[in-house]
Amino acid sequence: MKFGTLFMTCLSGLVRNPMRAALTVLGIVIGIAAVVAIYEIGEGSKKQVADRFSSMGANVINVFGASVSTAGVSSGMGGRASLYAEDAEAIMKECPDLVSAASPYVRTSGQVIVGNQNWSPRNIVGGNEHYLNIEGWKVAQGRSFTKKQVEEAARVCLIGNTIAKNLYTGQDPIGQDIRIKDVVFTVIGVLDTKGADGMGNDQDDCLILPWTSVRTRLTGGGGTAVISKGGAANSSATVSATATFSTSAVSFYPGTDLQPYSNAPHPLRTRTVDSLLVQIKEGVEPNTAMDAMTPVLRRQHQLEPGVLDDFEMRDRSQFVKMMNETTATISSLLVAVAMISLVVGGVGIMNIMMVSVTERTREIGLRMAVGARPRDIMWQFLLEAILLCLCGGVIGIGLGRLASMFVSSKMGWPTATSVEAMILSVSVAAAIGIIFGWYPAWKASKLDPIDALHHE
Repeated sequence: MKFGTLFMTCLSGLVRNPMRAALTVLGIVIGIAAVVAIYEIGEGSKKQVADRFSSMGANVINVFGASVSTAGVSSGMGGRASLYAEDAEAIMKECPDLVSAASPYVRTSGQVIVGNQNWSPRNIVGGNEHYLNIEGWKVAQGRSFTKKQVEEAARVCLIGNTIAKNLYTGQDPIGQDIRIKDVVFTVIGVLDTKGADGMGNDQDDCLILPWTSVRTRLTGGGGTAVISKGGAANSSATVSATATFSTSAVSFYPGTDLQPYSNAPHPLRTRTVDSLLVQIKEGVEPNTAMDAMTPVLRRQHQLEPGVLDDFEMRDRSQFVKMMNETTATISSLLVAVAMISLVVGGVGIMNIMMVSVTERTREIGLRMAVGARPRDIMWQFLLEAILLCLCGGVIGIGLGRLASMFVSSKMGWPTATSVEAMILSVSVAAAIGIIFGWYPAWKASKLDPIDALHHE
């Protein structure tokens, strides 16, 4: 038989019992709809995780001080004060093909006051002129601070949306004063909204300042710092809360007897930064960048061969990978559960096809008597099973899309349209039709024409 004739014969056989055909494909419809909906919700969750971590800074490597042990007690990562702003500059200078930006990072806490309003921000942090780009911040109003303002420890800051709403209700914060630890700063910018991070913390509850302003005006409270004016390096002066400040090329690494760094320089805590943020270029492997940064930092810190590194590095993208793997695992488990309904639907199709073969035994015998070959009979019933599953697959894809759209609009869950899930669903539906329809079709093709004609 020609395929067109065979196809029309199959359609007429299915249309003959529309209710039975509809009930037969119900299991397939439910299974495919569940697979599509779960897959799209899972893809949406992965995208949301990636976006949230991207808002915290994409392709970023954190550099911390190493741990140090005193009287048998380990301080943990970051316990050793060993990092300086000059380290970030050296990394950018010596790794231009791998690194796009680097910034010192310092952090403090305290109360901020505007007029008769006060607030305790979640984060008061400092960085250089590259910090906003590294951490993925955008300025909604105003501008960011400049390199010159970083060098001068200028009393300027940028505030997050949460602080702007709570302290400047109905006012334009730009140009307004804000008091941080009894030091008056000027608001020069309002940051764009980021929302919650991957851990649910409010990223907009923050102030960002030049790192030099945090160190000399907030955490240091003045004191002795190295001032570089007119090339007069190696000179020291007392820095007050209103003094200008700039970095210097002077060495900050005197010796120490602290083990295991007895042969290594020991930095001065008053000039160190909490950590370094290094943004690598797109397409660069984090491990490659870290391997290139290690000798740079060792030279900066004057570490002799055999001396342990006084710093540690962490690839921030590992958190994204971990969360995506977790989401993918959960989605896979849910899809596997949904696949069970497909198997149940396939068993239902096999059962109905067996009933159909029994009911149409005389028809089969008559067709064989007028010249139909066994393979024609087999293809007829196999194609009927495949058509049933494909129809169920198409309906299931539509219902799955509607279910994911409903979840997204009513429950606020993220979803993402997945063409791969639709193609996979149709492929699985066709495979089920072939697998579960083969035996009834084979059984029909093996009937004896004379016995079939005598069947009641």
